[in-house]
Amino acid sequence: MKNLITISIIVLIHAFSQAQPKHILDTIYANEHKNVALFFPTPIRQGITGAKNFVFTYNRDQEQYFGLLQAKPGKESNLLIINNNGSIFSYIVKYKAVLKKLNYFVPESTAIGNEKPTVEASANRDTSNKDYFYKTNYYERFCAYLIKRKQRIGKLKTQQDDIVLKIENIVFDKEEFYFVINIENRSTLDYDVNFLNLTIQTRKKGKKKSLQELSIEPLFTYNVPTKVREKQTTKFVYVVPKFSISDERLVLLELNEANGERHIKLKIKDKIINNPN
Repeated sequence: MKNLITISIIVLIHAFSQAQPKHILDTIYANEHKNVALFFPTPIRQGITGAKNFVFTYNRDQEQYFGLLQAKPGKESNLLIINNNGSIFSYIVKYKAVLKKLNYFVPESTAIGNEKPTVEASANRDTSNKDYFYKTNYYERFCAYLIKRKQRIGKLKTQQDDIVLKIENIVFDKEEFYFVINIENRSTLDYDVNFLNLTIQTRKKGKKKSLQELSIEPLFTYNVPTKVREKQTTKFVYVVPKFSISDERLVLLELNEANGERHIKLKIKDKIINNPN
């Protein structure tokens, strides 16, 4: 057991030292009812989860290209994958009762590093780490500033069952959008957040009308709650890559309650998105 802990620590140190700042940890959601499959470009040699309520299974006898993730309700954790070529992949894993995605096809370019340091990686390591921490620190400071700022972009809010979902501001800075979001719980029951998603929706024209959705994955999140207690309000920030939309599209902010039915949707028109503060 002592040797295993030592090996795990060494692997984590290598992963950190080889981390590439352009890749911020992705979040993978799982539950106990369905298998979430991760397909890698090279066979899996080792898979480690950080908490007992997450289980990652893969073929330990004969190396294969995929593994299966399941989860039970509990706090978020992390998943570390090492492939047989030494590539290291790292993810945040969270429990979600309703899953929208069951299969992940992982490109080699998303590896955070390799357990065998290269000369090039060693030479650029200090600069890369400085850039990563600078950007993360900038996100944190700017988000904290926006939380306190009393600027509004318009009347963007909706309400259901005494839960008010509001977008207070959308700010463009450098290459990112900052969505300042507010959840107010006016009810007498706590609100457990299952997920809060941003998607771009497009309506197809013609006889057979259909709705297409494109998920907007955040680059960084600040002060995001897992629970909003009764009679309380919380404010947080989603940082996403900049984008624009046509008048045939809209952005949907979708809030879902864990183990409950209070599901709220807030639509944002193209004029708001294309004219941020």
